[in-house]
Amino acid sequence: MGTAPLLYVCVRPQQGAAAAEYESFRAATRLDRAQLAQHDLVRDALPADAFERYSGFLVGGSPFNVTDPESSKTPVQRRLEADLERIAGAVLEADRTDAAGDPVAALFTCYGIGVVSRMLGGEVSRAYPEDTGPVAIDLTADGEADPLFGPLARRFTAVTAHKEGSGVVPPTATLLAENDACPVQAYRVGTRLYATQFHPEPTPRAFTERMAVYRDDGYFAAEDYDVLAGRVLAASVTEPVRLLRGFARAFGPA
Repeated sequence: MGTAPLLYVCVRPQQGAAAAEYESFRAATRLDRAQLAQHDLVRDALPADAFERYSGFLVGGSPFNVTDPESSKTPVQRRLEADLERIAGAVLEADRTDAAGDPVAALFTCYGIGVVSRMLGGEVSRAYPEDTGPVAIDLTADGEADPLFGPLARRFTAVTAHKEGSGVVPPTATLLAENDACPVQAYRVGTRLYATQFHPEPTPRAFTERMAVYRDDGYFAAEDYDVLAGRVLAASVTEPVRLLRGFARAFGPA
């Protein structure tokens, strides 16, 4: 644990959804606004001094996809993917060199796991989508031994909504959580870089509000919103926020 704040990194073009996502991260980590800063990476490049100012990074989700053809990606998407790779690279470098002081840490979620997997030489494809809603997540043996995932239930419920994923972890990564539909649900690289395919931050109510924003974006049939939202609201989603609280305790401000 350090003294500098954590930084929520927004990669959502939709500002209303981004603001709600920040509040979900803040509530899940139990940090105040001074302890969890925020930066809109869609509209502003990562500050040059980010790795000196913040003890860790929480990367939110996005409607962008790593597997979008490069020719179709906007300059904004290409820039923010490069900045996300900068964050991952800085964490890995600090971990390798045992930097003086407290080296930075990061947790990448949803779209972010694809960016990190591609950077590390892993394969991301459209072969492992998951429907919008609650899914069962299982810890691996390494997950049970991990300092952040180990305290969670061996099997727990999380919410997902994604069009791409991975069947195997990238080289150097340790698989922490899995399920049948999308075998790579979470992994760790080194000791301070984590990535999850599922969304760890929203309550069921917050997730249904996000679903309403993206109901016409191809994650589910728009006419199915009420049924899917009902399934989400009926789900017991307790463990993912415990993961975020553990990250904040381990790497956030004292």
